[in-house]
Amino acid sequence: MANPKGILALAILLAGTGCKTASTNQADMTGITGSSRWTDSVLASLSLREKAAQIVWPSVYGDYVSGDSPQWRKLSDYIQKEKVGGFTISVGSPTELAAKLNALQSMSKVPLLFGADLEAGAGFRARGGYFVPNAIDLGGAIVFPPEMAIGATRDTTLAYEQGRLTAIEGRALGIHIAYAPVLDVNNNPENPVINTRSFGEDPQLDARLGVAFIHGLQDHGMIATGKHFPGHGDTGVNSHLALPVVTVSRSRLDTVELVPFRAAVKGGVGAIMSFHGAMPALDSSNVPGTLSSKVLTGLLRGELGFKGIIISDAMDMRGVLDQFGADEAVKRAISAGIDVLIQPLDVSQTIDAVVTGVKEGRYTEARLDSSVRRVLETKRRLGLAQHKLVDLNALRFLVGDSSNLQIARRVAEKSITLVKDSLRQVPVAAGSAKVLSITLARRADLAAGNAFNAELRAGLPNLRTEFMATEDATLNFPRLIAAADSADVTVVGSYVGQTWDAVTASAPQAFANFVQTLTQRGRKPIVIAFGNPYLLQQLPWVGTYLVAWGGFPVSQTAAARALLGTSAISGHLPISIPPYAVRGAGIERAPAPR
Repeated sequence: MANPKGILALAILLAGTGCKTASTNQADMTGITGSSRWTDSVLASLSLREKAAQIVWPSVYGDYVSGDSPQWRKLSDYIQKEKVGGFTISVGSPTELAAKLNALQSMSKVPLLFGADLEAGAGFRARGGYFVPNAIDLGGAIVFPPEMAIGATRDTTLAYEQGRLTAIEGRALGIHIAYAPVLDVNNNPENPVINTRSFGEDPQLDARLGVAFIHGLQDHGMIATGKHFPGHGDTGVNSHLALPVVTVSRSRLDTVELVPFRAAVKGGVGAIMSFHGAMPALDSSNVPGTLSSKVLTGLLRGELGFKGIIISDAMDMRGVLDQFGADEAVKRAISAGIDVLIQPLDVSQTIDAVVTGVKEGRYTEARLDSSVRRVLETKRRLGLAQHKLVDLNALRFLVGDSSNLQIARRVAEKSITLVKDSLRQVPVAAGSAKVLSITLARRADLAAGNAFNAELRAGLPNLRTEFMATEDATLNFPRLIAAADSADVTVVGSYVGQTWDAVTASAPQAFANFVQTLTQRGRKPIVIAFGNPYLLQQLPWVGTYLVAWGGFPVSQTAAARALLGTSAISGHLPISIPPYAVRGAGIERAPAPR
C-alpha cells in the first residue's frame, strides 16, 4: 500500500480530477448508459470535422521542447487548429511529462484524453532514462517486469497490485487510459512482437491474470485496454512490418484466443484494442481485424456484448496500411466499428478521411456520433469536465514511491524460473573466488547488466564483467574463452529478444557457438534469459538455464539474488519451450542458509 504521504497526495490528486474516491466503478468504464448534459452539450457544439478530430489521437513524446520549437508548434496546431480529442503518450521523465500534458490540456477547449502503453507499469513510459556517457539512471516511475513474469508467478493478487500501482502513478502523471493488459495467448514461440508481453500460453491463466490486472487499474481511476482483439499470439509475423494471418478454426479461437477477451469483457474492461491481422475463420475477406465489421461489430460488440471504447492499434503500422493505404484504411476502420484512431500517419489527412467517409456514405454521421459520444462520456466520467490538470506537487509523493518499488521487486523475485540445473550450480557457492559475468545486449542498451552485476558484486567481490554487443561481428571470443577458463563460475546473461527494443528474437549464431564452446571446454556456463525466454532452443546443451523474463532493473536484481541464494526461486513456466521444457516446469529452490 502507498505510504501516508502517498495516500494524502492521491486524495489531493483525485480531488483535482473531480473524482470522489480513488476507485472508479466498473460500470463507469463500459458503455454509454444515460448521457450527461455536458456530453450532449459538447457533442451538439461540434462541427462534423471537430467530431472527427475527437477520435483522432496523434502521438507525443514526454520530452522537453521550447515554446518556439517546430515540435511545440505542431502540438499547438493539433489542439488549436485540428482540435484533436486526445494523444498517445510516449517516453519522458515524470515531471516533464506531467507538465507537458498539463500544458496541452490548458490549450484545449474540450478536455483531452491521454493514453499510453503501460504494460509494465507507468515507468514503461515515464522514466528519465540514462545520462550518457556515464549511464547514470535518472529515475522515474515504477517499472514492473513484463506480463509473462506475472504469468510465472500465477498470482492474481500481484496482477491486481500491478494494475493498482500503474493507475495511481499513471493518473498522477495525467494519463487516463492504459493500453494494457496484453490478452494475447502467446502459444507460438516464433512470435516476434508479443512474446513476454503476454501472460503466457494458457488461455485460462491469461484470463484470470488479465481480469485481475484490469480490476487493479479500473478500481483506481484508470481505464484498461485489453489487446489485441481477437488475438495476436499465434503469429510469426510482426504486424508493424506486415499483415499477420492466423489460419486456425473458429472452434480453436473460441477455446484459445477469445478466452481472455471474453473474460475481460465480462469483467468490465473499459477499452479494447484491435489486431492488425487477418483471421479467415472470422472474416473470409482476409482484411485485418481493425478493418473488419465482422470482427469488431459482429463478434466484439454483438456476440461478446462489449460496450466500451474500441481503439485501433497504431494506424501507421504496415499490417493495416499495405492493402488499402492510409485514407481507405481510416474509412474502413470507422465503418468496421473503431471508435478511436491512434498514431495516424498524418493527423489532418486522417481527420479529413473520417469526414469524407461520412460525405461518401460509407457510414452515417450518427455512426460517428456514437464514437464521439463514447469519448466525451469517458472524459466526463473521469472528471475532466471539471478538473483536467494534475497537481505537480503531489506527483513526487505518488510516482516512484519506495513501497511501490517493493511490490515490483516482489513480482520480479517470485517470477524467476529455474528451467534447468542438471549440475546443481544454483545457488552459486558463496566461496566462489572468481566469477565471470558476460552480458550480451545491444550497445545502446545502457541498462543491460548494470543492476545484475551490482547485486552480484555485493555477494561476490571478485566478480569480473564483460560486455558483448550484438552488433559486433568481430568479438574477441578467444579472449572471452580465456577469461572463462580462468574463472570458477561463468554466468552469461542474454538481453536479446526484448520485444520492445526491435531486436530479433534470436541470438547471433556466433554467440550460440561461443556458449557451446564454453560447454565443450567444461566451463559449465549458467545462462540467464533477460530477453527472449525461448533462447533455450538455441542453447539446448547448457546445463543451467534461468529465465528472468525481462531486462528491467527489478528483474536483473531479482535474478542476481536468486543466483546468490539470497531469495527463493519459485517461478514456473507459463509457456512451453519445445521440445526442451513443458509449461509448468520450474525447479524450486529455498534461499541458501546464511
